[in-house]
Amino acid sequence: MAKRNLYLDTKPVEEAAELYLNALRPVVTIQYETIPVTESLNRVTRHATYAKYSSPLFNASAMDGIAVISERTVAATEVAPVTLKEKEDYIVVDTGDPIHPPYDAVIMAEDLVETKDGVQITASAAPWQHVRPIGEDIVAGEMILPSRHKIRPIDVGVLLSAGITRIEVVKRPRAAIFPTGTEIIEPEDTPREGSIIESNSRMFENMVIEAGGEARRFPPIIDDYEQIRDNIAKAVSEYDMVIVNAGSSAGTEDYTVHVLRELGEVIVHGVAIKPGKPVILAVVEGKPVIGLPGYPVSAYIGFENFVLPVLAMMGQTALKKNEVVTASVSKRLVSSLRHKEYVRVKVGKVGDKMVAAPLARGAGAAMSLVRADGFCVIEQHSEGVEAGEPVQVELYRDKAEVENTVVIIGSHDLILDVAADMMPNLHPGMFVSSTHVGSMGGLMALKRKEAHLAPIHLLDEETGEYNLSYIRRLFGSGKIALIKGVGRTQGILVKKGNPLGIKGIEDLPGCRYVNRQRGAGTRVLFDYKLKQLGIAPEQINGYEREAATHMAVAAAVGSDGADAGMGILSAAKAMDLDFIPVGPEEYDFAVPLEYLELPHIKAFIEILKMDEFYKRLDELGGYTYERAGERILNI
Repeated sequence: MAKRNLYLDTKPVEEAAELYLNALRPVVTIQYETIPVTESLNRVTRHATYAKYSSPLFNASAMDGIAVISERTVAATEVAPVTLKEKEDYIVVDTGDPIHPPYDAVIMAEDLVETKDGVQITASAAPWQHVRPIGEDIVAGEMILPSRHKIRPIDVGVLLSAGITRIEVVKRPRAAIFPTGTEIIEPEDTPREGSIIESNSRMFENMVIEAGGEARRFPPIIDDYEQIRDNIAKAVSEYDMVIVNAGSSAGTEDYTVHVLRELGEVIVHGVAIKPGKPVILAVVEGKPVIGLPGYPVSAYIGFENFVLPVLAMMGQTALKKNEVVTASVSKRLVSSLRHKEYVRVKVGKVGDKMVAAPLARGAGAAMSLVRADGFCVIEQHSEGVEAGEPVQVELYRDKAEVENTVVIIGSHDLILDVAADMMPNLHPGMFVSSTHVGSMGGLMALKRKEAHLAPIHLLDEETGEYNLSYIRRLFGSGKIALIKGVGRTQGILVKKGNPLGIKGIEDLPGCRYVNRQRGAGTRVLFDYKLKQLGIAPEQINGYEREAATHMAVAAAVGSDGADAGMGILSAAKAMDLDFIPVGPEEYDFAVPLEYLELPHIKAFIEILKMDEFYKRLDELGGYTYERAGERILNI
């Protein structure tokens, strides 16, 4: 029977990192090299560096004009000008020219009046006026840069001015990166069922470079003990660090920990972090070898917490500190007492407070990293936080960008991605952030002052009216404006060719269905239609199976995870599915009146009225937009 790896003891993050660094410090050798100063940007100095020459190298004119003997100008006034003769009383100089005795001052060209006898001056020149003395900027022998200093562009210029052309710096740590797994394929290969396109190693490669190291990514290694062992052993002899991706967990083919125990010492296996528990921190022949989990988010968080500190130690750099802000979390977050959890969040400023909207929490949700503005950290031994509670968020975007972001929480539609793409191009420095919680979830976010806009498409079953009655019931009148969005067609998404011959909702009993989440306008419409047809929800196989977006519904149907689901035409087109229309609806934006004059809200509304926006909607298909951007006030 294949052997499983068991986590006998998962260590807290800080303890694991400190244990590992303490194990590495006595054995890791910091290496140095001497390079041209012209190639030293962002490198770290080994020693303090001292000037070889002064700057300027001589007394130099600071202006275009004439060099004069100052005592010969003493009598000059506006009422009694003094005339100076060239080569007797002055010489012509340009900025940077040497100033030699007996000349000891410079008069600017614009303060001179030329005459046939020379130049006339109307004010005296003080000794050393407009003269840069030797060493004014740099004095030979003075320290220019201290040790362990990261060289900036200005530093390069000063070093060269001081006569320094070569400098000893910390050698960049070189990392070997190995993706592992029999199921792994390269991005250019054609995937088959069971294939996983390898991408983590390329992420690691760029993270190493960004941290000041050098990286070499090797081709994937299949799940074979000897191959993994031999590749790691060879890399340890040639590189400063080895990173092994996947194979670090408790599976029967997760060999990495056994290999590292054979080759060296495993300091830590298993960290109390979520996602990212199966981290391996080992030392082989005095070099760090780190095993990171295969799920993208786990891999990223493991790299940030354990690889970056090691690179900083080896490269003699300081760890980058992201800005931390206090934000109100938009929904309840339940967490395990056993782990320190990293929750990806979208962040925006609504009114006078920062709001953090949690994104997908799965370890494989790589897009949550792309969409995230930062991480909300729930410490170990905490059961989580309630909606509305303050949390600390480590920002991965500039705070000014976050403060100029339109925060949209509510129903999902592809037009939000179109607007988000157009906004920074048309209005540099402004952005759109959207979180998809359904129409009712969006209105509740407005009520809690956690969003600027709530996209909604809620049908009133009694009146057949969209959106307005819900706003009146929740907010009363005079507080919310409705910005008209788009008309769109809701329908049933089915596989190409409609193999089950579905003609309408009445044909869904017996099919595998994927539903939208509670509070979503699509689900409200679906329930309304079921009631009209006399179909009980229990008759729908999959009624309780929920997807958060139209694209998630389309993906489930397209991948044979479901036979049908309700959604919009543009999602069906995007996934090459057939579409059976159910009915038109109105997808609009609710916005509190107090936000209407904010520059980024006005910019968003203007986008809704633009021909370029309409062109993009036509390409998606299934939209009408005659009233897009129109305000309905004082509802």
